Amino acid sequence: MFDTASLPGAPAGAPSVGWASGPLGAVQAAEREISKQTAIRARAVAEFAATRPAWADRPAGTPGAMSAERRAARPEVLAEVSEWAAHELAVALSRTTTAAENLLERSLTLVHRLPRTLVALECGVIHDGHLWHLLEKVGPIPDLTTRARVEQEVLDWVVGRSVTTPPQLAGKVRRSVLRHDAEAAAQRLLTALRKRGVSVRPDQREGMAVFEALLALPEAQALLDALGQYADAIDEPGDTRSRGQKMADCLLDLVLRPGEHDHAAVQARLTLVAGVPTLAGGAAPGEIGGEPVPAEMVRALARALGLLPGAPSSPPAASFPAHDLSPDEPPVETWTAAMRSADERWWAEVEARALRGDWGGADDPPPDELERWWALESARDQLSRTAPPVAPPIAPPPTGQAAPTAPPPTGRAQPGRAPTTPPAPESALPAPPSPGSSATTLPSPDSAPTPPVGDGPDDEASPAPGTGSWADADRAVDEAGAILLDLQRAMHSAGRAVDGARRADADDVEAWQDSAAGRPSTAASTLDRLHALADEQRQALAHLLDRGAGRGLVDRPRIAVVDELTGALLCLTDSDELRRHATCGARRCRRDPARCDHDLSGRPGLGAPAPTDGYRPGAALDRFVRARDPRCRFPGCRRRVPRGGELDHDRPWPEGPTSAGNLVGYCTGHHRGKHQAPGWRHHLAADGTLTVATPTGLIATTAPPPF
Repeated sequence: MFDTASLPGAPAGAPSVGWASGPLGAVQAAEREISKQTAIRARAVAEFAATRPAWADRPAGTPGAMSAERRAARPEVLAEVSEWAAHELAVALSRTTTAAENLLERSLTLVHRLPRTLVALECGVIHDGHLWHLLEKVGPIPDLTTRARVEQEVLDWVVGRSVTTPPQLAGKVRRSVLRHDAEAAAQRLLTALRKRGVSVRPDQREGMAVFEALLALPEAQALLDALGQYADAIDEPGDTRSRGQKMADCLLDLVLRPGEHDHAAVQARLTLVAGVPTLAGGAAPGEIGGEPVPAEMVRALARALGLLPGAPSSPPAASFPAHDLSPDEPPVETWTAAMRSADERWWAEVEARALRGDWGGADDPPPDELERWWALESARDQLSRTAPPVAPPIAPPPTGQAAPTAPPPTGRAQPGRAPTTPPAPESALPAPPSPGSSATTLPSPDSAPTPPVGDGPDDEASPAPGTGSWADADRAVDEAGAILLDLQRAMHSAGRAVDGARRADADDVEAWQDSAAGRPSTAASTLDRLHALADEQRQALAHLLDRGAGRGLVDRPRIAVVDELTGALLCLTDSDELRRHATCGARRCRRDPARCDHDLSGRPGLGAPAPTDGYRPGAALDRFVRARDPRCRFPGCRRRVPRGGELDHDRPWPEGPTSAGNLVGYCTGHHRGKHQAPGWRHHLAADGTLTVATPTGLIATTAPPPF
C-alpha cells in the first residue's frame, strides 16, 4: 500500500497551499471530505461486488445467459462480477444501469488495480477530477510491476507540487505511460491511426453542428497552426469576426472553394522535442507541440521533414517480435524434441503405474533397469525420426520381470502401442528420475497382476470381471483420475510456456540493450548516450544539427542543454555555436577546429542568452524563454504562451532587466491578472521558480517544466 506518511496531504495535515480563512477554508475542508467519501464509496462498492460473483449467473451457452459478445466486451475488472450487480446498484442509487456499471468499474479498478491512488484520494492529495486520467491511462496497464511504477511516479510528482490540475496530471500520466509502457503505447497508437477520420455531431445550440477530425497529433497541430496563420493574415477594415470565426471561415474556403480565395501560402510551425535516445531509435517519448507522443511518431515526423535520413537504423523497442503463446503455437522451450518426448512418456508411465497401485515394493527391479529404459526410449525416438513407426526389438528382461515399456500420454496414441491406463494425480508421484539415480524400474502395463481364479463351488456365482457396482465405481474413479491428469498436464504445459515466455522476454530485453537503440537508451547520462551511438547515428545527428531553415522548417534544429538531475533548461544551442565554443576563436582554428589545441578555459561557456537592451527581448532570448516556459506559468494553467507576446517582466522594465531571470511566460488572461487583479503578488526567483500569493494568503509555486 501507499505510505500515507509520505503524503503532505494526509488527513491530519493541511493542504499544500495552506488553509484559507473564512468561507474559502470551508470550501477546502468540504473538498477534502468529498474526496474521502469518494474513496469510502469505492471500497464499499468493491465489497458489494465481492458478494455478487459471476459464477452465480447462468453458465455461458444456457438459455437466458449473457451472450458471448457481451461477455467479451465487458471490462476485465468485471469478469468475475455478476452481470446483475450493476442493476442492483442502479436501483439503490437511482442511476441508470450504464452509470451504475461505470461506477462499478471505476471502484473495482481503484481498489484492486490502483491501491495507491485510492489512499491518495482518501488523504485529500487528489480529488475526483484527477481520477479519470489515472483510471483511463494507468489502470489498463496489464503488467502489475509497470502499473505500480507508473502510479507511484505520478503520485510522487503530485505530492511534490503545490497545485496540480487535472489537465496537468493528464500530461504527466501520458509521459509516464509512454516512458514505462512504450511497446503497448506503440500498439495503441497503431490501433488509433486506423480510426482516423471525420464526423459531424449536432451541437446543443440550435442550428449548429460540431465538425470533428480524428488525426495524428502532428497533423492536428500543423492544421491548427496553419489555420491560425491564415486567420491572422486577414486584416480588413471593419472586420469584427473573432480569430476562431476567421479560422472556421478559412477552413471552409480552403476546402470548399480552393480556387476562389487569395490567401497567401503559409508554413505550419511545429515544435518537435526529441532526446538523443529517441532520435537514435530508443523508446523514450518525445514532444510535438508540447504534447507527449511515442518515440516512433517523433522519428516518423523527423524523417518526413528530412531531419533524419531514411528508415531508422535500428528497430524501436515496440517492434521487437512478440512471443504470442496462443493455443495454436507451441511454447518456447530449450529442450530438444527427444528430451521432451522421453519426459512425457516417463510421466505417463509413472502416472499409470501409480493408478494401478503397484508403485514401490520389495520386488521392484534394480536401478540399472531404469538406465536401460532410458536407453530404449532414446533408441525409439531415434528410429521414429528415420523409419516408419515399427516397434524396435527389445532385449528380454531379467528373469521374473516384465519388459519395461512406457505408454504414450493421453490423447497421443501411437501405432502398435496400447493406450495408457487412466493415471493418478501428479501430487502422489515421485519426481522425474535421472539416469543413474536410485529410482526403481518402470514395469510394463501388461504386467499388472491378474485377479485370482476361484476353485470352489461358490466361485461359479461370482460376477464376471468388469461388471457389477464395484466395477462401475472403479471406472468412475478412473475417469476422475484421467480428468485430474489432463488438468495437471495442462498446468505443467502452461508452467513451461510461462517459463519459456519469461526467458524469451529476458532475451529480447538483453538483445535490445545491446542494440544500437538500446545502448543510448540505457546510458546513465546524455554524454554516455552520445558515446554509445554508432557512427552512422552520429553522422545523422550531425546532419540534423547542420540543417537550416527551409524545406518545410521554420527554424533550424537546436540542442537543449539541461540539468541531468532536475531537467531544467540551461541553454539552447546549435552546431555553429558549438563550433565557435570548441576553438580558441582564432581564424585558422575556426577553419580547422580539429587542430585547435589551445587552452579554452578562458573562453565563455554555454548558458542562457545575454540580457537585451530595451523592452523587447532579442531573438535568442525570446527563443530561450519560450522554450523554458512553453505553457502559462500560473499555478494550474495549461494554456499556451502566445507566440506574439505575453512574456512579462517580473520587475517592471527599466527597473528590472530584459533577461531570462526576469522574464516569465503567461497566457493572456493570467498576464492581465498579474497586473490588474488586486491583492495578488507574483515573484520570480533566479532559478525560474514562480511564487504566487493570493489575497487570502494562500501560497503556490511553479517551476519551469523539466525537459
